[in-house]
Parts: sequence; C-alpha cells; structure tokens
Amino acid sequence: MESTAESKFSDVDEYGFKRGEKFDYKNYGRFMDGYLKTLTRRRIKWEAILQQNPDLSLNPKLKRYIRKGIPGPYRADVWMIITGADAAKKKNPNLYNSLLNIDHFNKEISDSISIDLPRTFPDNIHFDSKKDRLFNILCAYAHHNRDVGYCQGLNYIAGLLLIVTDDEEKSFWLLKHIVENIVPQYHSHNMANLLRDLAVFRELVIRRVPAVNRHVEDLGLPYAVIASKWFICIFAEVLPVETVLRIWDCVFAEGYKIVFRAALAMFITHKADILVCEDIAALANLFRDTMIQDSIVTDCHSFIEAMFSIRLKRSELESLRKVAVLNGN
Repeated sequence: MESTAESKFSDVDEYGFKRGEKFDYKNYGRFMDGYLKTLTRRRIKWEAILQQNPDLSLNPKLKRYIRKGIPGPYRADVWMIITGADAAKKKNPNLYNSLLNIDHFNKEISDSISIDLPRTFPDNIHFDSKKDRLFNILCAYAHHNRDVGYCQGLNYIAGLLLIVTDDEEKSFWLLKHIVENIVPQYHSHNMANLLRDLAVFRELVIRRVPAVNRHVEDLGLPYAVIASKWFICIFAEVLPVETVLRIWDCVFAEGYKIVFRAALAMFITHKADILVCEDIAALANLFRDTMIQDSIVTDCHSFIEAMFSIRLKRSELESLRKVAVLNGN
C-alpha cells in the first residue's frame, strides 16, 4: 500500500487495517520512532524469559514483561499458555473438530453469524480470506456453549483472535476462555453481568473523576451508550489494534480488572476533552469518533502506563458488584 505524502507509514497497518481519514501520521511517526526500538529490545528480553520460564508461571517479573507488551511473534502461544487454554485444549483435543462435525448447525445461529461476517472488520484488507474460518469458530462455540449461543460482539473478539493466532482451534479456545472466565454473562441473552459492570464502571467514574461524571450525566448521555461496546468487545473494533492487543496481553494475564482499568483510563486521559463538550451531540461524537483514534490511544505504551497509574483493587470491584446486584443492575 502507498504511504501518504507526509508520512513514511502506509495507510494500512501491520495487521491489515486501513487507517482512518483522521489518522494522525505526524504524531504516530513520533511515537513509532521510539516504540520500534523498544519492541526490538523487548523481543530480545522475551527470548530470554521463554528459555528461563517456558511454562510461563506468572511471577512479578513475567507480569511486568506482559504489561510492557508481548512481542507479536510470541503473542498467540503466550496467550494460550498464560490463560490455561493450551492445557484445556490438551485435555480435550478433539473438542473443536467434533463441534465442526455436527450434522446440522442451528439455522438461526448460523444465519445470524453469516449476516455479521461481512460487517466484521470490513476495513481489513486481508480479512475476506478469513471469514470462512471465523464462521467455523463462531458456530463451533455457539454449539458448545448453548447458554450464550451467538451474540454480536463475539465476531470482533474471535476475528481479532484469528488475526493474531492465524489458527482456528487456538482462536476457539481463547474465545472460550474470554467468554467463560474473563467476562462471563456479558454475552448471554440477558447480558446480566454486562449491565452490572456498567453500573460498577459508572460508580468508579464518580469516585475517580466526579466532575466528568456530572458533566456526562448533565448532558444526558447514558453510560450504556458510551461503554457497552468497550466491555462487550474488550475494546476490539474500538481502539487502534496495537493498543487493543496490549490491553489483551494484560487481560489474559490479570483478568477482568484490566477491562475496568482501560475504561477508566479512557475517561481520565480525556477528562479535559469531555468537559469542554457543550451538548450531547458533541459528547457522543467525542466518544464515538475522536477519542478512539487520537494520539492518546494511538500511543499504546503511554495508554497502558495511564491504565496502571490508576489505583484500583479487585476488592473494590467485587464490593461494587455486590451493590449493583442488590440495586437490580
């Protein structure tokens, strides 16, 4: 692909996604000048850690390395090991193929998936060739977990897993881990835990940046409109891909708390932008368009640092979850 006149970077990123019309090549260039060197150093360090700790037992050193980003060539295998998906696959090695060999897929489910395939990453120049494999992953999972079946949003998660792993079976096992262990009942028919966690997120914003919450509520934009996709897709099809993958590195190592960290970081790092919005239309446009592709989120390294600068304990989240359930969320 050709690069823009002002930039040495292609208008398509390394994962095959076309960059948006508002993409800031100048700021991205400044960021990448340093980040590419960081990636090279990090890959050398990961080669050493994979030799020293091949089972990837999660210790403080490995946790620190994961927060700084898993190098692309190692990402799929590291995800499989640290989540336990690899061990689960070895315990049930025939599960995925047996699900593909079901005589008749549920027509309603397979039709829903087929409708969503063309909507999945249409801005990715390589994804057309992966859609049959994505169909297999989503149908297999829907028939494996009939309580969930198929829910919009799973196509983006499974699609990005497929881009990273280039492997149907690994993508299936990682999708299973996400849906059942990291964000259970986000994708069920009543989305009970999603509604609960949106209520928890609102309370966290009230506690951390009360002025932002007041402004958002004064303008009348519901948290469900702002953040449902953030939580359902774990930021896939929301933030720039490299930033999403850095978030997922941490999610797979540390669990659901990271989703709240990323959502809070979106509000805190954009506090000034939110507060200057004068009406609901401007605020909606900020969340829907500007915030998800600006220099703050494109600089994945600084965004991850912002996430971990937020004081957040699992005990606080669990306490707020109990309150949300009592309140009917």
